[in-house]
Parts: sequence; C-alpha cells; structure tokens
Amino acid sequence: MRDEPYAATTSWQDGWYRFARHLHSPNFGPRPAHPCIDLVVLHSISLPPGIYGNDCVQDLFTNRLDWNQHPYFQQIKGLQVSAHFYIRRDGELWQFVSCEDRAWHAGASHYRGRDNCNDDSIGIELEGVEGECFEAPQYETLTTLLPALWQRYPVAHLAGHEHIAPGRKADPGPGLDWTLLQNNLALPDQCFPNGVLKTTKHIFPFHVD
Repeated sequence: MRDEPYAATTSWQDGWYRFARHLHSPNFGPRPAHPCIDLVVLHSISLPPGIYGNDCVQDLFTNRLDWNQHPYFQQIKGLQVSAHFYIRRDGELWQFVSCEDRAWHAGASHYRGRDNCNDDSIGIELEGVEGECFEAPQYETLTTLLPALWQRYPVAHLAGHEHIAPGRKADPGPGLDWTLLQNNLALPDQCFPNGVLKTTKHIFPFHVD
C-alpha cells in the first residue's frame, strides 16, 4: 500500500474519518482483542431496491426506518445491520460506526482462511443495485477513502460481499469495476479476489497522485 501526504492523526479520531458525515448507528459491537483489520468489504445497497437519493439506508442503519413506508420494507422488517461507511451515487460519504468497532455488515462469512469477517474488516456500502454499474463520484470517493484507511489500518485485501459469503450474497456484483480501482490506486493483484481484474470498462477523469 502507498503512503499518503496527510497524517493519520489528522484524518482520524477514535476510528472516525473526519471527511465523512457522521451518523451513529446502534448496530455495532466490540472487535475481538487484538484484531488485524486487514480487509475492506464492498457492498451495494439501495432502499427500496433500485431507488436512489433518499435517506432510507441511513434510516435502516440507525433503526429508524418506517417499515410501512414501502411494501418491500415488510420483507426486511426488524433487520438490524450497519456498515462503517456508505457512499451515495453523488459520492457523498457517510460513516455510521467507528472503524475501531465491529459493524454488522458481513454476516456469516469466510475469506482467506478466516471466519466471521465482521471481526477484522471494514464495511463500505455503495448506493446501487447488485450487478449494475456505479457512478464516477462513487469511485472518486473510494479512491480517497481507501488510502486513508490503509494509512490508519493494516488493510491488505479488498473483497465484495459476494466473495466472503458466496452463494448467500451477490453484491456488489459485476457492475463494480475492480480494475478501475486497481489502476487508480496502483494496487497489486494480490489485494483483490481471484478473477475480478479484467479490462477496465470505465475511464473517469481523476487519479490519485
């Protein structure tokens, strides 16, 4: 991973990233003693599915979602989940749980020889639908957030929810351009799940110096 020009102490306080909007979720717990926070898990979410630009995801992560607001919400009624971060279609970044704590984003999971990925991972939700493409501002926010994370934590791997819970989850799906992330962040192949690096599908006018 690469060094960044800003200091970790100026970007973080108690696991909270200063450049995100903060909204505290009650859905978290302590990590195990001496965790190795070396995995970032990317997800996709929209509520209702395919509907963007509302505050339903924020409401879900803070247990304030009105289950009667939309028929789909009856299918997830009572669900208590969270992620550390959420990136909207316009690139706006929200944080719900300190990275020092265990967010509830992965569920039953296994990756690179370890179970219970919530214990040692950071979860990032992208506003979107699994299989569909994401927006340039979302990639731009990721290319800022990810270097900040690995400067503060020993992050060595990126994976999708589909890779840590295969057969149970399919997000973010083929619409996420892993090669674009690799190109913009100069990451080695071993940071990524097997088989996700392909010819870049999108060229966006930004880069990380």
